Amino acid sequence: MNAKGMKVIITGATGMVGEGVLDICLKNNQVDEILIINRKSVGFQHPKLKEIIHSDFFDFHSLENELSGYDACFFCLGVSSIGKSKEEYYKLTYTLTLNFAEILSTLNCNMTFCYVSGQGTDSNEKSKSHWAVVKGKTENELMKLPFKHVFAYRPGFIKPIRGLKNAHSFYKYINWLFPLGKKLFPAGFNSLEEIGLSMVNVSVSGYSSKVLNGKDISLTAGYKL
Repeated sequence: MNAKGMKVIITGATGMVGEGVLDICLKNNQVDEILIINRKSVGFQHPKLKEIIHSDFFDFHSLENELSGYDACFFCLGVSSIGKSKEEYYKLTYTLTLNFAEILSTLNCNMTFCYVSGQGTDSNEKSKSHWAVVKGKTENELMKLPFKHVFAYRPGFIKPIRGLKNAHSFYKYINWLFPLGKKLFPAGFNSLEEIGLSMVNVSVSGYSSKVLNGKDISLTAGYKL
């Protein structure tokens, strides 16, 4: 890692999770430089931030000169399986992610790769739920790549960061559940702040488990359970 701080790549910054992780990284003094890669702009500038607008997320070879020299990638890009065929979901989840990760792993051998998966993901790839199998396969193949570390994040309910614009509208109606859920089921409830802090901290210090559930996310974020 750089003496002054990390250089990180964030994908999915125009979505709820990626926007939250970006917000945390912009405020965190352990992160010096941030590269975001989007199909459309986040719409603001910051001294730490560099943005690349790229239309084809199945081909990143044209960006190889821009992707080396980074310490971490926080991969927050993802889609719901609802309304998608099995083939389309597989392509948008497994194929897209591995295409990007394979390039990064050849350019950044000391990189930590944090992948936002989801609660219910099946590492054994035997679930009756297609999405859980695809996510499990994606996690498994990522962990075979020559990164320094790969961490799979499996949050359940995610509480957005107040003031950010990409939170799903239904969250404002159910945010009241968060304190109770966090107390009763800590493995299933996390704030976006916790996820962002956790990614920064495991990239700096590592962690004993490659798969982080809600409790792991809170602990690595520095929160007491």
